[in-house]
Amino acid sequence: MDRIEVSNLNRQFLFRLQDVGKPKAEVAAMRVMERVSGVNIVPHFCRIEDKNIEFYGDFNIIALGLDSIEARSYINSVACSFLEYDSDDKPCEETIKPMVDGGTEGFKGHARVILPGITPCFECTIWLFPPQVKFPLCTLAETPRTAAHCIEYAHLIKWNEVHGGKSFDADDPEHMQWVYSEALKRAELFGISGVTYSLTQGVVKNIIPAIASTNAIISAACALEALKIATGFSKSLSNYLTYNGAEGLHTKVTEFWKDNDCLVCGPGVLIEVDSTTSLQKFIDLLREHPTLPISKPSMVHRGKNLYMQAPPILEEMTRSNLQLPLFDLMGRIPKDVIHVTGTVTLNDRKTSALRKLRIVFKGNVDGVADMDMAGGA
Repeated sequence: MDRIEVSNLNRQFLFRLQDVGKPKAEVAAMRVMERVSGVNIVPHFCRIEDKNIEFYGDFNIIALGLDSIEARSYINSVACSFLEYDSDDKPCEETIKPMVDGGTEGFKGHARVILPGITPCFECTIWLFPPQVKFPLCTLAETPRTAAHCIEYAHLIKWNEVHGGKSFDADDPEHMQWVYSEALKRAELFGISGVTYSLTQGVVKNIIPAIASTNAIISAACALEALKIATGFSKSLSNYLTYNGAEGLHTKVTEFWKDNDCLVCGPGVLIEVDSTTSLQKFIDLLREHPTLPISKPSMVHRGKNLYMQAPPILEEMTRSNLQLPLFDLMGRIPKDVIHVTGTVTLNDRKTSALRKLRIVFKGNVDGVADMDMAGGA
């Protein structure tokens, strides 16, 4: 959902000076279609969370060029939600949605192939990403020493003082401009130089300046892996390539292993509930689940909306389901999978998440004896 900025122009060949301010997706699609005859690209200028799950289900391969852990985590969970397992907990090949992911950070970069259920998904290797740098609030409030301190003061402290409960949107130019202006005032007060609008964006959004050569190398690797998957002409990368051009040139491929207990790409979180449990009671149980604390959940079963938190019209349409037994809403099937979209806390930040739940009903289930299975809520 980004718009083109002047700082974007030096590291790619799709945008022009006259494109500044226009949506990146729309301009990029137009320029590629101009250069490559016969290709059809449909741009979408919106948040990735705005698209429903069925939208992503139409694709054979998902290629990621995202710039945050939260965005990667969300798309990873969406792709893994299509994955189904057989009775032996083996992934069904026809339900695997391949992903190719690439990312750069200065002179460093990575390209990886994710085959949900076979190779590790993004959550399986979340530990590969170092924790984000955090500044002590006392330093920001009392003894700022750098331009970054002034920016974070305006972002984390001053914004809440002035705007109360209004959430800060890093993708809103007016919000970013406000933080930049306040950071400048703070820097002048303490005699600190170096506060610029681009630095403000970098600090607030944790952006490291991009280098064209690194982007070219990683994007080429991603394109090659997508071509391999689409055509089958060669074996796919196994499964994580790293590139380091900071000192000389170093490229390495590492094969990481899937976490069989992964909450995202695994068979699903097993939850055992009574057949008389209402949907509302089930939602309450999810909030208290020891390994699955998810708030404001929306639930889908086989493409049918059981309950939707938003938009308001869908919430109103599905509200009556809250008082009905989950067993009835799922077609009185003794065990099945539902997909839950909600909010989880990741690195002290609330972010969207999609989880797969394996529901097993106990109690008076037609033709099925009570099941004694572990791991339920």
